[in-house]
Amino acid sequence: MRILFDIGHPAHVHFFKNTIKKLEEKGHEIKITARDKDSAPELLEKAGFDYINVGKPKAGILGKAGAMIKFDYRIYNTARDFRPDILAGFCSPYLAHVSAAIKKPYISFLDTESARLNIFLNNPFADAVCTPECFLNDYGRKHVRFRGYKELAYLHPDVFLPDISVLDDLGVGKDETYIILRFISWAASHDIGLKGIKNPREIVESLEQYGRIFISSEKKTDRGLQKYAINISPDKFHSLLAFADLYIGEGGTISTEAAVLGTPAIHIESDSNGRATGEGSGNFLELRDKYELLFFYPGQKEATEKAAEILEDKSSGLRWQKKKENLLRDKINVTEWMADFIEKYPEIYLYKHDNTERR
Repeated sequence: MRILFDIGHPAHVHFFKNTIKKLEEKGHEIKITARDKDSAPELLEKAGFDYINVGKPKAGILGKAGAMIKFDYRIYNTARDFRPDILAGFCSPYLAHVSAAIKKPYISFLDTESARLNIFLNNPFADAVCTPECFLNDYGRKHVRFRGYKELAYLHPDVFLPDISVLDDLGVGKDETYIILRFISWAASHDIGLKGIKNPREIVESLEQYGRIFISSEKKTDRGLQKYAINISPDKFHSLLAFADLYIGEGGTISTEAAVLGTPAIHIESDSNGRATGEGSGNFLELRDKYELLFFYPGQKEATEKAAEILEDKSSGLRWQKKKENLLRDKINVTEWMADFIEKYPEIYLYKHDNTERR
């Protein structure tokens, strides 16, 4: 079988990489298209994948509209030459449009209820929309739910073992407390109208008394904060996250990554009404209310207070590891599920399969 995957973000590289390798091992032919966003090209190269670079994303409504035409055209040309039997992407409007043009099935994965524009452009053309079972929206007959989160496609213990040598790379002692702080660019279509950390320097000064600060940022930080920048290869970031004492920041995906790794996670983001955006996310609600692995707040004051509470509690590390074990007992290896679903589609679509069913 010939399968075309589309990559729009570094997180999509992580999400699909193990599934792609598993399908290649089974003899399927794979083609990858990718946008040149952040570390996505570097991660693809480190994973050993050849790919077609279709260009850089653009900011603003007009820029995004123009980029959509360009990306659609370039992915269509790739698909026309490759002649895939099936297409797979993470809520990729470009792949959705191309699948309709070449009349081949498209399997879309999705975990962000608030990505309304992408969902509007993507879902009408998707043949199957696969989401975590806790996803709040319902997309009817094409909606397929799986018992996990997208992050468990690459951070489940069956496929990921943290490498403690990352601490040596950064000169961190094995018993030294450190905190990872994340800033995003707010350039994605689903970030329009949202707000996060208002005063980065203040949050650094509040938490620095508890341990070393490492900053991961999509945007350029103030000169005074640049000394905190994480300087490691992107493929080592999850190991650093796994050994951290706390994650706090604006990145939704990294918040969930930290949670499933057993690292206390705090997300800071509000909508235009000042409401914490986590209230509209099935993943976030489940990770907070059922597993107590993640907390989310509309502003940095409440978030910083919660961070101090966790860091001052010397039993936090052990308690979070027990919470993680509780979560993993309930969830599946998402890579195994994805590879099986893609390989056996559409037959598998008609039946209940490992906690997944057509709805």
